Amino acid sequence: MTGCSSTGLYAAGSVTQVQLNKANYKVVATSLTGTAKSAYLFGFSFGIGVYAEAVGLIPLTKDRALYKRAVQDLWKNYETQFGPVQGKKLALVNVRYDTEALNLFVYASPKLTIVADVIEFTE
Repeated sequence: MTGCSSTGLYAAGSVTQVQLNKANYKVVATSLTGTAKSAYLFGFSFGIGVYAEAVGLIPLTKDRALYKRAVQDLWKNYETQFGPVQGKKLALVNVRYDTEALNLFVYASPKLTIVADVIEFTE
């Protein structure tokens, strides 16, 4: 008998720093969201801030990379409202995370939501 676990923790550093102290950008979207969730039979899930964890015997979701899927959903939502991303100089700012966990006797489902503002550089 084997089990599966999944984590929505995104613990990576970045060496890129963006200074927003010049008037070389405009805010093109506020409170844009992207959401992802996974599901398990005979499992347990919980979430705290950016951290979403699940352990289960039978995964019901093929791709359980919550952070990756939530970011993809956020950009898909951007394109639906504002058009293609390609060719634009965009950045996510004021990024916030929210997690939820649904636990029933035989079903567990963690959910990660990313909320961000999108800016476009004009220079």
